[in-house]
Amino acid sequence: MQNILDFNLEDLKQWISEEGESTFRAKQILDWIYKGTLEFDQMNNIPKSLIEKLKDKFYFSIPEVVDKFKSDIDGTEKFLLAYNDGNLIECVVMRYKHGNSICVSTQVGCRMGCKFCASTVGGMVRNLSSGEIIAQVLVAQKITGERISNIVLMGSGEPLDNYENVIKFIRLVNASYGLNIGQRHITLSTCGLVPEIMKLADEDLQITLAISLHAPNDVLRKTMMPVANKYSIDEILEACKYYINKTNRRITFEYSLVSNVNDNEEQAKELCEILKGMLCHVNLIPVNEVRENNFKKSTSEKIKKFGNILNSCGIETTVRREMGADINAACGQLRRSYLEARKDNKGV
Repeated sequence: MQNILDFNLEDLKQWISEEGESTFRAKQILDWIYKGTLEFDQMNNIPKSLIEKLKDKFYFSIPEVVDKFKSDIDGTEKFLLAYNDGNLIECVVMRYKHGNSICVSTQVGCRMGCKFCASTVGGMVRNLSSGEIIAQVLVAQKITGERISNIVLMGSGEPLDNYENVIKFIRLVNASYGLNIGQRHITLSTCGLVPEIMKLADEDLQITLAISLHAPNDVLRKTMMPVANKYSIDEILEACKYYINKTNRRITFEYSLVSNVNDNEEQAKELCEILKGMLCHVNLIPVNEVRENNFKKSTSEKIKKFGNILNSCGIETTVRREMGADINAACGQLRRSYLEARKDNKGV
């Protein structure tokens, strides 16, 4: 059997045609699914004969909610989800004036090894399919009873390391028969896989590309991000310029500020030099503290000074608002804590 959430309109039309049924039924079925009906028997305008065929061929891979938390500070909600094979991922719903955003995971774990990220502890287990990523949005909408209008691919995993599934996910959620979320309301964050950035530029998408940079030079970046040993900052910036030229979209550079590591005045000036003249925006992020390293969050004074230097150089810079600080809303933290607790209980 196959997960029907992995099927787009053309996939489903082809299968229905092969079954000798009318292809217009494909859109009817997807209309039900993306309105939240996840049982074939409830699709009351679909012939019973086709319902039976659907039940024989497909299933819904909807993850179980293992745990959930809601912030008393800002209403952010975090969900720990388990798929059919027992693997765990997280997603986070954040509420803003402009609408609800969801941060989705694209892999179980991550193999990129960034030292400031909890999702990479333990490595990568497997990729998520396009339907398994979509299921996070459907579950979040069902639990909250609210529409998701913005998507951020910034949870567990490196999206461009799961390229084909992620592209299919973006096209599905953007489709009028899907969740109908505009591409400009979708942000993809990558640690800088150069060939995939170039490939993404040619996809004719209007999403926002965010680059996890976190250092103004390769020497420092290598101490924080193993991917820097494969792709230099110069190579990443060239790929970014190609992306800008192809899409005419502004790129966001994410910069996690770590106390006494990458947050001094000279490093801010160095960052100005390498980004000067680019169609870009810098998002400064107070680093999330992870037990496996000794990274500490920069002081608010240093964060402000760093941002002022960039803004004075003509580089638009903002400081990311910390959402769900009281519920460990940063990606990977909840899953890791749950796995550790489960391991400890088994050892008792």
